[in-house]
Order: sequence, then structure tokens, then C-alpha cells
Amino acid sequence: MHRRGFVLAGAASLALPSLVRAQALEKPKPTIAVGGKNLLYYLPLTIAESLGYFKAEGLEPTIVDFAGGSRALQAVIGGSADVVSGAFEHTLNMQAKGQRLRAFVLQGRAPQIVLGVNPKTMPNFKSVADLKGKKIGVTAPGSSTNVMANFVLAKAGLKPSDVSIIGVGAANGAVAAMRSGQIDAISNLDPVITLLQRSGDLKIVSDTRIVAEADKVFGGPMPAGCLYAPQAFIDKNPATTQALANALVRADKWIQAAGAGDIIKAVPESYLLGDRAVYVDAFLASKGALSPDGTIPEAGAATAIRALQSIDESLKGVKFDPAAAFTNDFVKRANQKHARA
Repeated sequence: MHRRGFVLAGAASLALPSLVRAQALEKPKPTIAVGGKNLLYYLPLTIAESLGYFKAEGLEPTIVDFAGGSRALQAVIGGSADVVSGAFEHTLNMQAKGQRLRAFVLQGRAPQIVLGVNPKTMPNFKSVADLKGKKIGVTAPGSSTNVMANFVLAKAGLKPSDVSIIGVGAANGAVAAMRSGQIDAISNLDPVITLLQRSGDLKIVSDTRIVAEADKVFGGPMPAGCLYAPQAFIDKNPATTQALANALVRADKWIQAAGAGDIIKAVPESYLLGDRAVYVDAFLASKGALSPDGTIPEAGAATAIRALQSIDESLKGVKFDPAAAFTNDFVKRANQKHARA
């Protein structure tokens, strides 16, 4: 409806468009599983929720937070969640296991994962090869932070079995594990990374918050946070899927235009890990790696397949179908809608 239409319609009928939309949605109350909702990696999800973009689309999602992306994935496979806000490569990993999952809107165009070492336990660190026999903290075993660690290790000639992988979550527990020396290195995201960096408890080894570095590490565009769902859910609930994509694209665009102060106001206090300045620094460090419009890069699936095959022997002979891992159809319609608004 055009702005003039709103004025003419009068206050009594303002709710009608959203009412009609809500009735058209097959599942207006979907459950979204996410692994570490406080992370900048999933900022578009939080913005869509806190600024009422889901509500504007007639949605009332239940967002369930898990310790890492692999746990969120388990929730959708087990049937307790409809959609995952998670790492793009999970769609391909599950393809190899005969599960059809598809990404339909992008939150991050680079992984934003940082691998760094603990200056306390590894004061003489020289290269990634020094991590042999060491303990590396990840959000949860099997999550994208684990994949990134394995990938960097593989480039240095180390196998996943050459290190101990320990799940430390994505918040204060991860910070405490580094500061207390329980782990020798960490593969994690912001705001955890910026907090550790500022307090001198982290020496960065590889930083994929920088899009150019991520492209170099992975040899091409590596899509990161996205919304993905079983293909069966998308087929059965196209209007709901479209509404979710609309809300996320709107959040992606809002973030690109937002300043640090806008972000601080829009996220829950608990996300700041007790330090607003750290969160602002983290946002500024990650902003360039967040998607400007929700579009999944066409070459992204091929990059993710190469990364997965380089760290997992069992995937080397798998015939992947890159086109089945994602669709930009919903994003295209969402961008057209926002262009008209």
C-alpha cells in the first residue's frame, strides 16, 4: 500500500494488511534454532527480532539459542525446530548424509571467525604448526568454528586428530577458558574475539572478519550465517519462507546504514558482555563481513565444498549438488519489495 493509501485508510484499518498477511502464512509461529545468538555473526537475526521486522511480516518466531551451530542443526534434523540461523556449509554437510537442507537468505558474506592463540600458554608461538598437541576452543565441536580451525590446521599440514578440540560456547565461558589457560588457542567470533584482543589475551593468527582475507583463506567467496531449512519445509511453507527472507533482508540493509550507537540501542544489554566499547569495536570489525542484501554468492557453494573436502576424507568422493544447497529466489523478491517500499 502506498503512503497516501495509509493516510486515506484511517487508523481503524491500519492493521488490515498485516492481518491479511498473517492469515496467508502457513506457519506464522516458526521455531528458529541458532547457535550463539549474541554473536555478531547472527546480528541480522537479532535486528529482525528487536526492530519488529518479523512482526511486520506477520511472524511470531520462537528463537531457541544453542551453544553452537552443530546443536542448532541437530534441532532441525530432530524436528524440534523449523529453520536454522546457522552456517551455510551445514547445508552441504547434510547433503552428504542424504538430508536436503537449503539456505534461502544470507546474513554474512564472510565467516567472521578468528583463530588466535593464547599468549599465556603459547608465548613463543611462531606458526600454525606449533598448535600440534594443543587444546583449541571452539563454540561447539562440529560447528563452523571447528571447520575453520581444521581448515587452517590442514593448510599447515596438521590433521584434526593432531589437536584437542574443546567446546567453550560463544560468550563469557569462552573468554574465561582463554584467560584461565584451559585452552591454548581459540576459534570464535565477535564480541568474544574483540574482548580477548583488547585485554591482551589473544594473538590473532587468521581473521575472516576481513572479506578479502576470508576469500584468500578459502580460495573464493565463503558464505557464512544464513537462514536454512529442510527443502520439505520450504516447499510446504513458501509464504512463511518469503516472510522470513523479507525480515532478514530488511535487517541486513538496516545494519549497513546503522552507526555504532544504533546497534547498541537495538541489541539486548547481555550481548555487550559488560563492555559497550568492546561491542562497538566488534561491530565495526565485523560490519564489512555482514551481507548488504541477503544474496548468497553463486560461487559460494563451490568454495564451501572445497573447504569441507579438504578437512574431511569421507567427503572427498561425494557428488555434491551445489544448486540444491541454496536459492536466491526469496531474496530477489524481498529486495524488490524493499525497493518499492
